[in-house]
Amino acid sequence: MTAHHHGHTLHRHQGHLGWNNAFPPVLTVAPGETITFEVAEASGGQLSPSSVLADVTRMDFGKVNPVTGPVLVDGAKPGDALKVTLISFRPSGWGWTANIPGFGLLADEFKDPALHLWKYDASGLTPALFGPGARVPLKPFAGTIGVAPAESGLHSIVPPRPVGGNMDIRDMAAGTELYLPVAVSGALFSVGDTHAAQGDGEVCGTAIESPMEVTLRLDLVRGANLAMPRFTTPGPVSRHLDGAGYEVTTGIGPDLMTGARVAVRTMVDLLSKKTGMSAVDAYMLCSVCADLRISEIVDQPNWVVSLYFPRIVLA
Repeated sequence: MTAHHHGHTLHRHQGHLGWNNAFPPVLTVAPGETITFEVAEASGGQLSPSSVLADVTRMDFGKVNPVTGPVLVDGAKPGDALKVTLISFRPSGWGWTANIPGFGLLADEFKDPALHLWKYDASGLTPALFGPGARVPLKPFAGTIGVAPAESGLHSIVPPRPVGGNMDIRDMAAGTELYLPVAVSGALFSVGDTHAAQGDGEVCGTAIESPMEVTLRLDLVRGANLAMPRFTTPGPVSRHLDGAGYEVTTGIGPDLMTGARVAVRTMVDLLSKKTGMSAVDAYMLCSVCADLRISEIVDQPNWVVSLYFPRIVLA
């Protein structure tokens, strides 16, 4: 079944802000149907290809991270899993990355707003240019993808939840099969926050935030009783970054959060010295292409967090 022949299309105005299991569905489908979602970028249209720095400070946070949906899946009930097969992404060719005051892993160190606007080839997906000398390989995916929570009322879309949501996992890309725990009758599935590229960790709080169309199929797995989302990828997940090896910094100590901060801060310093880019540019660049990893979590009392920065970006 292809979206072209049998599918449904939802437009970006058919959406919502926040999670609420009382939101009425904008579409009802049978299990196995394919839907194309028009997805807005995370600012919900507050930023555009012609934005300036002041627009970052003016952003209304009540309007961020809109999602398209919800879609009611006929017969879905709590205890089932919703199987989401991500079929394809049709990117727009523009995006933004920002340092938003008060947000991000090093928010206490980067207090001023910063904005980078990206243009990329939407069909060829050639690496996008970041200032002089950095080119980021692209991998389109959906940052927010989930179902309505069991708890009534309105819930912020910012934190991810056991029912999915704003997970910002860059492997939610074409070919991935995601299983979400259904918490309410009909599941009430929504998707948003598409990214053209992101590193694991999304350290500054934003990726290449970019509007797209997402085509996916929704199926049900009865009685799966998942406590948390799980997913299967169709193949390698970092081949787009692997080609020239990595620069790696570490943070070692008894706290994983502190270790992550040290690894990122050290990489920011290294990139600034190596390339001459400003610290905030290096920080935003890490957010869109560098991967935070837990390298060791057993040799108590100290754990190792590593930040892998792909050298291909600077090649």
